Amino acid sequence: MLDTPANQSSSDDKIDILLVEDNPGDIRLTREAFKSSKQEITLQTVTNGDDAVRFLQESSDNELPGRDGCEVLEIIRDDPRLKPLPVLMLTSSEADEDVARCYDARANAYLTKPTDPAEFISLVDRFETFWVEQARLPPIPT
Repeated sequence: MLDTPANQSSSDDKIDILLVEDNPGDIRLTREAFKSSKQEITLQTVTNGDDAVRFLQESSDNELPGRDGCEVLEIIRDDPRLKPLPVLMLTSSEADEDVARCYDARANAYLTKPTDPAEFISLVDRFETFWVEQARLPPIPT
């Protein structure tokens, strides 16, 4: 699951991303993929849904230990301070019921993890082009 702050309006803005991932290899791969970014990106990582909720709640707060990604998403959407955060589900599951469940929980996007490192880097590049350079997001309340 990737969360980014709202209103990234120019290429000079710093971008904070929370990656909730329990696989150390996928964490390394994600860090490597974001190193090629044109943007200044801070990638925070936690390894389970409970830590994701704590991190997000302290900062402002599909198979993971503790809460799963959709459960974390439901908590985010129920918190007025966190609700505007864009949430992208990045998972190895291609099951229709998982896709439907995440969109029912109001995910902004559901992406299947590529297994090839080059494809993963390409996915990160497309993520950056759309979510960082093109999408206009609502402000996060203070």
